Amino acid sequence: MLAIAVLFVLRLYAEELTEMALVPDVEFTEQDPLEANAYQDPAMWFSRPGKGVNDPARWQPAFSEELSSRGALEEREDAKETPDFAVFFVHPTSFLENDAWNAPLDHEDSQNRARLMVRGMASAFNRASEVWVPRYRQATYGAFLTDSPEAGRALDAAYADIEQAFDFFVDSVPEGTPIVLAGHSQGGYHVVRLLTDKLKGTPLMDRVAVAYPIGMPISMETDLPALGLPACASGQQAGCVASWASFAEPADPGQYLRLYNETPGIDGESRSDTPIVCFNPLTGTLNGSADAERNLGTLVPDGDLSNGELLAGAVPARCDPQSGILLIGDPPELGQYVLPGNNYHVYDIPLFWRNLQADVVNRVRAWQPAQAS
Repeated sequence: MLAIAVLFVLRLYAEELTEMALVPDVEFTEQDPLEANAYQDPAMWFSRPGKGVNDPARWQPAFSEELSSRGALEEREDAKETPDFAVFFVHPTSFLENDAWNAPLDHEDSQNRARLMVRGMASAFNRASEVWVPRYRQATYGAFLTDSPEAGRALDAAYADIEQAFDFFVDSVPEGTPIVLAGHSQGGYHVVRLLTDKLKGTPLMDRVAVAYPIGMPISMETDLPALGLPACASGQQAGCVASWASFAEPADPGQYLRLYNETPGIDGESRSDTPIVCFNPLTGTLNGSADAERNLGTLVPDGDLSNGELLAGAVPARCDPQSGILLIGDPPELGQYVLPGNNYHVYDIPLFWRNLQADVVNRVRAWQPAQAS
């Protein structure tokens, strides 16, 4: 469910060779705008109301044997108290080619990978009354390994599709329904842009119960103030932002921090050595620490990545005060898709699948009385 072949490549190549292999060496080609009504077509969505049993975001992984009876009971009890809310989820990069800066919508391999990502990641939001996951002409993976103008144009082009999909989502969701914005990696980047370019300073921001730009480093000083929402500092807080980057120990976040330090913040100022937002999914707080027993369920994939089960108590989490990364202890056995430096980026959501499922419901519940007052 997390089949991202690029991670296998990254295990074989050094940092410099990775850039050579994945950054396109072709000119950027401007994309034609989508039709104005493109997202009226259900085929433009991996997930949306009406998809039925084939909706990947509605997948519910099985509980491991020791969790099965307790988990089923808790699911029934929690479902009784879950208010309506709508999720807009942006999937991460699944286009790995270096012969184009943006993925065509008919690129079969990237679309199949994206569908698996939605199944393994967006499913953590499956208690929502509505889950919407658009297809979009994503920027290629190599666009995140260079600061070339072409990379910026590729990301702009991808965001144009996301913005159009989001407009349709807002028009389709019942008025007054709380909204959750979520995305991972490139998806997190687009969530940040929606907050800064589309929502900040508008009445629609009042409907955002929580935003999860997961896997995207957010500077407390140069990025967070521009988002229009504070960081999620407590477990019962609504209208806030939560993000983290997972590393097993011993961690080597050198490449991650280098890219962070070299990229200017949203306000245009240098992010170098500024503190990074580190949300702990096990505590629901900033900069927290928790033993593995607080982990309600890690999504452990099968060998062929087509399925998986929830295993409780497998992974701890603590925010490192120096680097701002989320440390998860000894490397857990989740599969081969681990980046150099014990970087568990691909597993940011599966590591804490069930805690995230509970966290979003708690924040939507907190949003309800806040709006009533």
